[in-house]
Amino acid sequence: MQYFVYFYLAVDYLCYKIKTMTIEQLYSRYKELPLISTDTRNIIPGCIFFALKGEKFNANAFAGEALERGARLVVVDEAQYVADERCILVSDVLSALQDLARYHRTQLNIPIIGITGTNGKTTTKELLHAVLSQRYKTFATKGNLNNHIGVPLSMLAVDESTEVAVIEMGANHQREIAFLCDIAAPTHGLITNVGKAHLEGFGSFEGVKKAKGELYDYLKAHKGILFLQGDNPHLQEMEHARHVEQVVRYGFSGDNDIVGQLVNANPFLTITWRLTAEKESIHTVSTQLTGSYNAENILAAAAVGNFLGLSASEINRGLQEYTPTNNRSQVVKTATNTVIADYYNANASSMAAALDNIAFIDANQKTIILGDMFEMGDESSVEHQKLVEKTAGISAARKIFVGRAFYAHQHTDAEFYETTDEAKKALQAHPITGSTILLKASRGMAFERLMEML
Repeated sequence: MQYFVYFYLAVDYLCYKIKTMTIEQLYSRYKELPLISTDTRNIIPGCIFFALKGEKFNANAFAGEALERGARLVVVDEAQYVADERCILVSDVLSALQDLARYHRTQLNIPIIGITGTNGKTTTKELLHAVLSQRYKTFATKGNLNNHIGVPLSMLAVDESTEVAVIEMGANHQREIAFLCDIAAPTHGLITNVGKAHLEGFGSFEGVKKAKGELYDYLKAHKGILFLQGDNPHLQEMEHARHVEQVVRYGFSGDNDIVGQLVNANPFLTITWRLTAEKESIHTVSTQLTGSYNAENILAAAAVGNFLGLSASEINRGLQEYTPTNNRSQVVKTATNTVIADYYNANASSMAAALDNIAFIDANQKTIILGDMFEMGDESSVEHQKLVEKTAGISAARKIFVGRAFYAHQHTDAEFYETTDEAKKALQAHPITGSTILLKASRGMAFERLMEML
């Protein structure tokens, strides 16, 4: 009994001592070796482990394991897991991580470019990284670390040698972009576009515009630089409602500061771009990207690069060198087909753009394989039906729809399968050869299983 009394007195003492730790004190510990981990499977010796919680996990229970694997400190929010002085007890681990990232941002005096949008934000982020890296030590969000956990982790990965950072911001509810801006404090920003995605959380297309527009609100309030796709009526409307002070416009009409023209998209994109102020200097760049919808993402990277002082040759070199990965507008040549692998994500806007692109491409034979879009809310049925109807005007040898949402709109002029496994069996029984194939779906459809058949 006496042992337990001493134990709880010791824990109480640790709690008292650690609860008085300020964010500045925690930051000083982070600066000793600025490595952060939230997963015991990826512990880097000397890191600080943040024991986050989720609906199905509680990393507090793995604090001891993190220390055993080499973590220098662990941050927990349950007193029972405070083992010794290496454990920092806070009221909420996630808030502590976010506060640490927010404080770290105040110590950085560099341009931070915030990117959000319904479609294309990851591709644009990668293009920006490729371009800006031609001159600057550039950091860009890794993978899809773009939410309330990912953005803090991204910011804490920005070190003192970084000269410019590109931070991707995702959202599926109101006020999320505002919250992420409060952490990342972008000095520059752009919204790639707005469309029908995450409608369960946003409620409507107007809800999407309101949520994404929180980036514009931040830039206006903090006198930041906005890069605007000047031909997009929705983005123009959103900017006009706020009157951001400093705006750099890019697009395909002569009213923009940087004007582009799509030269070829069959299947890889070649574009020209020029500064409106220098009409005689036209720059041509051939890329490894497919999809005419990516032309504006290429222009966005050129606009940011030019604004930050890069030469046209540096910009073009970055654009040419960028190779898409992770099944985002990626052209994959298999033994028998050419596949436009674009099944990392999907929504009504990106699906329509992908169909426009496959219709534009010159190919002897085309195949369309679409999978369900997730998080479409009450508009799911209508939006899936629209896509089925849209394919009717596209010439293709086979049109294949996969998933329960599409299956509800089946008709005799196409193939419909309720599951990816059923579609895979159909492709095994009736293989596709010699075709240019659009393969697009939400990530949850696991379309990589279909790639094996193509």
